[in-house]
Amino acid sequence: MSSRRDAVRSLLAQSDGFRSAQDIYAELRADGAKIGLTTVYRALQSLADAGQIDVLRTDDGEAVYRACATGRHHHHLVCRGCGRTVEVDGPAVERWAEAVGAEHGFTAITHTVEVFGTCSSCSAVASAG
Repeated sequence: MSSRRDAVRSLLAQSDGFRSAQDIYAELRADGAKIGLTTVYRALQSLADAGQIDVLRTDDGEAVYRACATGRHHHHLVCRGCGRTVEVDGPAVERWAEAVGAEHGFTAITHTVEVFGTCSSCSAVASAG
C-alpha cells in the first residue's frame, strides 16, 4: 500500500488543482500502474487522515483531492471552469468562526470554507466566445 500511496501522493503533487479519485485512477492506469480504484480511495483517505492532502466537495457533491503547498490552516479559491486553485488565508473568516462559536458557548471551533468562482483566463475565454 505504501508504494501505491506514494504514487497517488506524487501524482497530486504534480497537479495544479483538485482531482477526483476517478481521474487519479485513470491517469495512474494510463501510466502503467497496477492499481485498483478501491486502492486509490484507500490511499486518498490515508493521505487525508494524515493531513498530507486536502479534500473538498464540489458544487455537485463530488469529493476532490489536492496536495497543498502549506501545512498550515488555509482556504481555497477554486475556478469552476478549469479547476485552478489558489490557497488563501482568511483571517476575517477565522475571527468570525471563533466569534460565532463563542456566542453560542462552543469551544475548539473548526471550519471549512471553500470559495468557487471563475478565474480570469476562463472569464476571458467565455467573453471571447
